[in-house]
Amino acid sequence: MRVLFAGSPAIAVPSLEAIFNSDKIELAGVLTNPDTPKGRHKTPQPTEVCEAADKLQNNAIFPVLKPEKLGSWAREQISLLKPDLLVSFAYGRIFGPKFLALFPLGGINIHPSLLPKYRGPSPIQSAIINRDTITGITIQTLAHEMDCGDILAVERVQLTGKETAGSLSDIMAFKAAEMLPELIKNIALGKAEGTAQNHNEASYCALISKEAGVINWNLSAVEIEALIRGFDPWPLCRTIHNGRELLILKADVYKDPGVSQKGAGVVLGIDKQYGILIQTGDGVLAVTELQYQTKKALFWRDFINGARDFTGPDHCPAQLG
Repeated sequence: MRVLFAGSPAIAVPSLEAIFNSDKIELAGVLTNPDTPKGRHKTPQPTEVCEAADKLQNNAIFPVLKPEKLGSWAREQISLLKPDLLVSFAYGRIFGPKFLALFPLGGINIHPSLLPKYRGPSPIQSAIINRDTITGITIQTLAHEMDCGDILAVERVQLTGKETAGSLSDIMAFKAAEMLPELIKNIALGKAEGTAQNHNEASYCALISKEAGVINWNLSAVEIEALIRGFDPWPLCRTIHNGRELLILKADVYKDPGVSQKGAGVVLGIDKQYGILIQTGDGVLAVTELQYQTKKALFWRDFINGARDFTGPDHCPAQLG
């Protein structure tokens, strides 16, 4: 069984490594996105999958392809590899019918949600932001429409309500890597059977922008706390204090808010056990880690020591917005 693996971000790396290290599965090649300019000097940087593939090439020889588009040149190069199966995880592009025709056994896609829920590019963030109690990994056949293929394998993941997008991505990455080799072997043996999705139950999630991280303090404390976790590590939740961008990195819903007559976004003061208290549209948020733009992240006590006017005097409380 010769497999072409397609992926780009870090979440896909354990699955690539699982294929490489599995018996009876031969990694025919890796398909990933082109290098992109990053950092202050806009130096082209490879994807995390490309970096992982380069390390694996110390023990084996296989090509790493980074085409700008999946046109005729890319198809010709992949055809020379004679792959049997395409395995995709967060590659970030749509595979057309001409491309999929290169694989005698078709293609499969790893998606970190319980399909048909959260079809689209941000299922991990959506599960956190919507405060779901359970999510999971679905491996489906590749179809011409996004995330609409038959379901081949499912693994459920119970959520605690403390996950961030980063920590949940790590969980999903390793769950997928555990599931993948056995499924590929079953596909090779003709034992993998798919189950059609109920398209009437489908829900969708959108690509997340940096602007989505701007906090609307009129939301409830419960909603804002979920957004802080869902947008960690990117784009992170932010607000403005005295004209400066302020990242709100860690927070919790304050359990004993009492009654406040202050408006949303007003810094009420501090609780020595729970942190800096901020009024929301419904309830109080207790913030424990903050960061001014270009400064380092600080625990709330250290932050207050360096920004003593942040909580404001009682007659003029600080306002965030």
